[in-house]
Amino acid sequence: MEFVNPYLFWIMIVPFVLFAFLISTNKERLSRIFNEKVLERLSAANESMPLMVRNIVMLAAIFFMIVALARPVKELDDIVVHVEGLSLLTALDISGSMRSKDVYPNRLTFAKQKMKVFFDAMPNDEIGVVAFAHSPFILAPFSSDKETLKMMIDGVDDSYINMGSTDFSALAELGASLLEKKEPKIMVLFTDGGDEEAIAGLSDILKANKIDLYVVLVGTQKGAPVLDKEGKPLMKKDGTMAITQRNDALGLLAKENGGAYVIAGTGKEDIESLVKVIKGKYKNQQQGEVKIKQRVEYFYYPLGLGLLLLLIGLSSFPKRREV
Repeated sequence: MEFVNPYLFWIMIVPFVLFAFLISTNKERLSRIFNEKVLERLSAANESMPLMVRNIVMLAAIFFMIVALARPVKELDDIVVHVEGLSLLTALDISGSMRSKDVYPNRLTFAKQKMKVFFDAMPNDEIGVVAFAHSPFILAPFSSDKETLKMMIDGVDDSYINMGSTDFSALAELGASLLEKKEPKIMVLFTDGGDEEAIAGLSDILKANKIDLYVVLVGTQKGAPVLDKEGKPLMKKDGTMAITQRNDALGLLAKENGGAYVIAGTGKEDIESLVKVIKGKYKNQQQGEVKIKQRVEYFYYPLGLGLLLLLIGLSSFPKRREV
């Protein structure tokens, strides 16, 4: 048998021993402090249980509670669990173009809905979430709790949208850092894409860090006006309306780097198709092994005995009357 918290036992046992010593040897000092009649009322000498016996019972109750606090256990062999699934980093585009309404109700909300479908399609996998525009940041660490991940992306609303230019290189650098100890390294972007200039240098970072890129493209090639935070179309310097279109260049880059891309539609078939590709490619890989410690808890035995003795020590038993 072992103790999970042995330090608590040694911390508590020293004052306990001192307390027991004072109780058993300090009777005269108590007589000097209290009035004789007061001491007679406070003492249990007139009850059926002798004072010495009551003190021993109370001290034993405290001792067993200290033992319970130290948490005695019997250690068993560890169970090794093989965790099936993958670790993936997902990224949500929050650039200004995501306000556009060429998909209902707008690109940001549509992308969030697609992310939820993706989470549902990867029930046993560990997923992290970041948001990106000019500067990427972590929304949720890697987790298998899909409902919590959904709550985190539900909190991303219009106020998160950044009108600055999208920095895909900064996103890739953050992804490389978060995926450093993962194998394989998989990143899935939910975005309306980026032009050749925006994604310049992205391929080099992905290859250097052995990251496989997958992309879910939202929006239409026809495009829609870029909207400000008040929902008004933005105008160019020449007086014409700024239009943003879905750019598939990022998808093609993903395909060239061992990944894949899909155009987001209204059903679930697009996401299911992407998940099928991912699962098929990494079907022989898993997150690894997890060791689960097994132990039998014994703390409730001394705790129960301590409570029983405490109840006995605090109880008053009537004397038997002599006839």
